[in-house]
Amino acid sequence: MKQLHTYLFFISILISGYIQGQEEQQITAKDTLPPAEKYGLRAGIDISKLIRTAADDDYSGFEIVGDYRFYKKFYIAAEIGNESLVRDEENISVEGKGSYIRAGIDYNAYDNWYGMQNSVYVGLRYGFSTFDQTLNDYTIFTGTNYFGPNVITEPIEGEGDGLNASWLELVMGVEVEIINNLYMGASVSLRSLISEKTPERYDNLYIPGFGKTNDFSSIGVGYGYSVSYLIPFFKKKK
Repeated sequence: MKQLHTYLFFISILISGYIQGQEEQQITAKDTLPPAEKYGLRAGIDISKLIRTAADDDYSGFEIVGDYRFYKKFYIAAEIGNESLVRDEENISVEGKGSYIRAGIDYNAYDNWYGMQNSVYVGLRYGFSTFDQTLNDYTIFTGTNYFGPNVITEPIEGEGDGLNASWLELVMGVEVEIINNLYMGASVSLRSLISEKTPERYDNLYIPGFGKTNDFSSIGVGYGYSVSYLIPFFKKKK
């Protein structure tokens, strides 16, 4: 009888040890599983435009940025804003002001480490802007000063109202989570005009959302620095 009790005691120790080992393995397995990834709306502002507005008397701008993760590494992204710029050239001064939207898709090419949700992305945007061009003044070159100096004209009212433009752009950028759900981002973009409506007697010198234009190319560049907050809607395991 004593031997049976001893035998049952050792069996109980083995069983309890086995159960404890299984529990420890399950806890370890849970700890090594990747955390669920967040899906939701990330929205914020472009702080570079606020800084430029404060530092440059000829510029004013504000932009809201946002994206929504809809499938693994793919995001729907958009920027909506308003800008104005007085562009002073040697013989002409024009102010362009209006609103714009850029919308498209981003792809996150970065493989995050454990627990991270940062992104290094490339994206494509379609941009559209509605704006006005105000011709403040311009100089007519007469070719000679024999008959007097070159002529400086007064502003032309109304001719540059109700204009629009559209373009495509390639975007590259990063988004880094600095604290829980709060992100800082930076991006650069290469833009190409598709269409634009111009005044009758002069060209657009500045298109809100696109930037400065010139006579030599339809290509433009842009940049941005953003602060945004992620509102998680749900989570998915990686």
